[in-house]
Amino acid sequence: MPLSDILLQLDSYPEPTGSEIVDQAVRFASMTGATITALALKVDIRLPKNRLADHLMGLSRVAQNEEAKSLQACREMLEQFTVSARAAGVFGEALIGSANLYSMGDHVAERARTRDLCMVPITDTLFGQQSIAEAVIFSSGRPTLLFGTGKTGLPQGLDKLVLAWDGSRSAARALSDALPLLQKAKEVRVLTILNEKPLAIAGSGRDAVRHLEAHGVNALAEEIDAGDKRIGAVLDGYLQETRPDLLVMGAFGRTRIREFILGGATEEVLREPRSALLLSH
Repeated sequence: MPLSDILLQLDSYPEPTGSEIVDQAVRFASMTGATITALALKVDIRLPKNRLADHLMGLSRVAQNEEAKSLQACREMLEQFTVSARAAGVFGEALIGSANLYSMGDHVAERARTRDLCMVPITDTLFGQQSIAEAVIFSSGRPTLLFGTGKTGLPQGLDKLVLAWDGSRSAARALSDALPLLQKAKEVRVLTILNEKPLAIAGSGRDAVRHLEAHGVNALAEEIDAGDKRIGAVLDGYLQETRPDLLVMGAFGRTRIREFILGGATEEVLREPRSALLLSH
């Protein structure tokens, strides 16, 4: 199934998502033939009720000013998005909502459940976006594309894609979710890291290559022996060497109330991304 309906999350607080991110997302939607909807959330700052502290420090006024700043950022980002997306012929909707800092991820994940893909902007270290990214990855049920600027930016085209393959359910889900992108790529590498997980055995990537070829994707299977190294370190080294435009992988993790407990490779790529990431859970 092609990507037809994309959601882009825009961050308004403490700093708004930059114009370069918006332009990248619009170009990506145009490249995939999809329409794109932007969702900007105004931050709702909920202060503990303490009349004396509020009187002495004016906390309510500070909170109101920050909320107004966030709302203005939402409006400005959506205006820029609307102009850019309409010009490219990919405009879907421009949505504005409100959520407190601790539930923004849940709000975005809920909106993403009726989309083919959710795009979440990141910085090199994610910072405040990490909770949103994790919530969308593990709670939306939809693939999540994390991207930023520089090395994590989206190129004009998809020249080289890497699919991390370990034979797991999550890897199979990622393969299926990313198929419309894999079909557009000039080069696809199916990477299996050996001696790290029971299902990731020698030759297992060849069946993934066979499946991709059945869908018109020319792919190459590669294997690396992890030896005594952590899987995250092995994957990180491979990405630094090959520099793909996009890494596709299954995300391992579970939630404990609002705490996300991540698998080794998932934690590694989220902590310090080396490229744009498409993650499925």
